[in-house]
Amino acid sequence: MKKTKILFASAVLGVATFVAIAADHIDAPAVQGGSSDITDFYAFRGEDNSNIAFVANVQGLLAPGDTSSASFDENVMLEINIDTNDDNVEDLVIQAIPRDGKMYFYGPTAPSQTGLSSTVASTAANSAVVDITNYGESAIIEEFGGMKFFAGPRDDPFFFDFNQYTAIINGDAGGFENPGDDTFAGSNVLSVVVEVPKAMIGGSGTIKTWVESKRKQ
Repeated sequence: MKKTKILFASAVLGVATFVAIAADHIDAPAVQGGSSDITDFYAFRGEDNSNIAFVANVQGLLAPGDTSSASFDENVMLEINIDTNDDNVEDLVIQAIPRDGKMYFYGPTAPSQTGLSSTVASTAANSAVVDITNYGESAIIEEFGGMKFFAGPRDDPFFFDFNQYTAIINGDAGGFENPGDDTFAGSNVLSVVVEVPKAMIGGSGTIKTWVESKRKQ
């Protein structure tokens, strides 16, 4: 396996091929309870109307203050995919890779290859690094080239009544109650947040976007 080393922000980052694996909110068999388990992905207009924010969350059901098991996996890359021409193939990617307490970002940039395997876009013109925020710290946000970056633990924003869902699936309930119980209340996730000027994405004005967790091979 060929590996490349790159020097960025006074840190050496080993780069290899990353391959996608299944992920879901706590119940995908291949990653259940693991460090690559994606909980949710959000894309929305930023506080600045000229920007779009992407939020990828992993490792659900973390206990607040859990510093022993709640950490980004240095062998897992989060890759935000952006389709700008409605062909269901990524035209741009934003890659996030943790290393030594920092999160390294590459993109948005055209991928060297599309699909389930990726290589790190180490030569991307858009690159940045941010210290990973620890529990109890104020959010550390870095800005570069009109973009903003954050990585660290956050309260799980996903509202879902899992017990009622299970009852419905088992035929023991007819539907959800209002408001129901928030199964994930009081638990945390690890979040990666990127805010990007819309001009850097381009396209016709409508995009498709999804996130993948990819493990280094």
